[in-house]
Amino acid sequence: MSTNSPTPTLHADRTDVLASWHEAVVESNDDDFSAAKALTTKLGAHVHDGVVEFGFWTPDLVEAGVSEAAVELELLTPPADLDPGETDHRRVAFDRHRVPMRRVGEYHWAAVEGVRAGTRDTLGALYRLVYEGDDGEERTVQDPVAYSVPFGAFAPAEVYDLDKLDETRADRDYFEALGTDDERVATTEDSGLPRIDPATSMLEIHPGTATARGSLAGLAEVYEGIAAKQRAGDDLVPWERAFAGYDGIQLMPVEPLTENEEEHDFWSVADDSAAEATVAVARPELINWGYDIVVSAFSAPNPAVLETGRPDELVDFIAACHDLPRPIKVVFDIALGHADNRGAELLSDRYVLGPGMYGKHLDYTEPTARAVFLEIQRRKMDFGADGIRVDGAQDFTSHDPETGEMYHDDDFLAEMDRVTQEVAGTEYRPWMIYEDGRPWPREDWELASSYRALIEQHPHSFQWSPITFAHNTPALLTFWATKWWRVREVGEFGGNWLTGVANHDTVRRGTQIDPTVEFNQSPVNPYLGDDYPETLDEAYDNAASSMLFHCFLPGVPMDFVHANMRAPWGFVRDTDPTWNVKVVSDESKFCYWQVRDEDFEDDRFFRRVKGLGFDSREELLTFMNALSSAVGATDYDLDVMAAMLSAMDQPLGDDLSAADLEAYGDAWMRDVHDFANLDHWRDEQDDERTAFRLETREFRHDRPWLIADLDDDDYFAYRHPTDGTVLYYGFRTAPDEGDREQLLFAANMEGVPVEVSPARLADDAAEDENAPAIPTDGWEPALVAPGVEEPDDSTAPSDPLAVALANGAAVVWRRDP
Repeated sequence: MSTNSPTPTLHADRTDVLASWHEAVVESNDDDFSAAKALTTKLGAHVHDGVVEFGFWTPDLVEAGVSEAAVELELLTPPADLDPGETDHRRVAFDRHRVPMRRVGEYHWAAVEGVRAGTRDTLGALYRLVYEGDDGEERTVQDPVAYSVPFGAFAPAEVYDLDKLDETRADRDYFEALGTDDERVATTEDSGLPRIDPATSMLEIHPGTATARGSLAGLAEVYEGIAAKQRAGDDLVPWERAFAGYDGIQLMPVEPLTENEEEHDFWSVADDSAAEATVAVARPELINWGYDIVVSAFSAPNPAVLETGRPDELVDFIAACHDLPRPIKVVFDIALGHADNRGAELLSDRYVLGPGMYGKHLDYTEPTARAVFLEIQRRKMDFGADGIRVDGAQDFTSHDPETGEMYHDDDFLAEMDRVTQEVAGTEYRPWMIYEDGRPWPREDWELASSYRALIEQHPHSFQWSPITFAHNTPALLTFWATKWWRVREVGEFGGNWLTGVANHDTVRRGTQIDPTVEFNQSPVNPYLGDDYPETLDEAYDNAASSMLFHCFLPGVPMDFVHANMRAPWGFVRDTDPTWNVKVVSDESKFCYWQVRDEDFEDDRFFRRVKGLGFDSREELLTFMNALSSAVGATDYDLDVMAAMLSAMDQPLGDDLSAADLEAYGDAWMRDVHDFANLDHWRDEQDDERTAFRLETREFRHDRPWLIADLDDDDYFAYRHPTDGTVLYYGFRTAPDEGDREQLLFAANMEGVPVEVSPARLADDAAEDENAPAIPTDGWEPALVAPGVEEPDDSTAPSDPLAVALANGAAVVWRRDP
């Protein structure tokens, strides 16, 4: 024995109780889905009074005729001092025990004594089902509803003591205080449970590149430092301001991910016997933006962002956010609309409808699969999330056998909305956010989508706005002119929208534009910057757009921390051996938008592609453009691509192979991932710019009434004719409660400098018979973008509030009626 642990033994009486409970559930429910919703709550591993109860849904085994006696629970107990946070591969001897399972219907159950449960300080026993296939080979079944997968989704899950984690979490008081009289919540319309209210403003963060450590612990340290300074009354340094001023954080997905089977191997059995298994293990190191999930073990945190290898790290991050002087609500990005292709290796066939746009299309109509999807959502959110963002809600579609067509499965989305959370003994419903661009991907989706379909079904919910959705490109000239109709909709009915131009999708799409195209697209906005990187940085982070969303328009403004820090961002993943080179080719314009000559020359960056022979940014750009063209010309035939690229003068040589292209793709992805790490860009932050952006966000927090739609007394317009400038301006009055403060906003969204003042805006609005009368007296500047100056006396001698707004500048005046 290598672990000095007790011997796991079947607890027959408790197993009988489980089996009887299963039969009672089936008997008391009229339909399969209702029964499945109850049964799935006990799937996986649950620690109760020293006994661990295990449950697996195994329809494939039953349909294949595998006998009950052939199915066993395998428990692999590691040495007590094994560190699950270590990323170095090492061989570890696990004690192996197998326990019989009780079959009831399509399920297998067992209650087992003597099982070590994982905690913050100790790695628990790992578990999975094993059985013998028709060919005599042993098969394994992983747990799709696991709480912990320290060695990745393709390795056995860990028995974890969730009750102990919940009992010891540092923010129990935060949840215990939830109630209908709490300002954070409102009673839901159906259940009487509190539902978390929306944030005032929100920041999107990718944990893997947000800090040098690339972990949730590293991110928690950032917010612990900010909290300490705020309590002490100390000033934040410029890079800290990029993370501050929000009361909401949307984490990009923290679910276990697919793995590149040719490169990744975090669990590999080297030698085994009946009593012991020697396994090469490591905590996964993956480069991924988070959306390439396998669905299996979705309920667990992604071990690649847990430097301790412990699920507690996710809870500790949430607790750090809740502990700020102004608590931050944490929103999980839930990507359950599809599964990566390798998900089929881990899931029963009953989970999968067939191939889909992103891999595997899940089957939401299968009653038990449907229940499992909801259960893994509940378990993940029970780590303590305040809100849920449903990624790609338009992709949740099901097949209608009568019509033979696919339909939006809004019933399933409604089930997601009804899931109840319980943390620290408190039940609640989360703030609900949908990303839904239906009828996307229909060809006319940009025109046809209302972005309100789910808000209309669930009035308490929020959706990503059309300005936030993936395909917006504010670096191009006339963006703000041609998108006016959508921006106007934000003012009219955006109170339940997330707004803002910068997020993980929009910045990535911006870097994919070919800035040299002279036809069929608008040119790059020449007013934004002197080069392409400066233009892109300014497009996604300028005073005009920031003040538009934070100081005037309704809804919840959302920023992206990479845009806040003007740091590189792109599509990063090393998990797909088949399509990796194509993904890299799609990023070929990244060199234009994100890489300056001095960046490439910096010894910290692009070390791998330099090692392949690329000596300059120009040489790299030329090759990337050729790679992109080769993908299109060959319909992604790697062998033909290699032959084509061999004929050009490039550092990889004149005898390229498909393997060479794959190696280049891997090097590129790893270099971009390193390049995008925000730790490299901390010292590059401008003091004045970051101070003003923080001031802009505080302006919003001081005026929570701005979340509401504009009413009949408010006004929002752009100046006609434009005369070379897209000038947005608007007038808002606070609701009846309070002091009825009035705000007047003006922004040069794009174009040549323009002079504005309350008097001039009032005159302009007076030409619109539908506009309210805008007062001309009593105004004072409330927020003025850096660099904005008053015109000289010769141009505005009798207009003391007049200011000149250059491209990307804005001003807000205030008055008390």
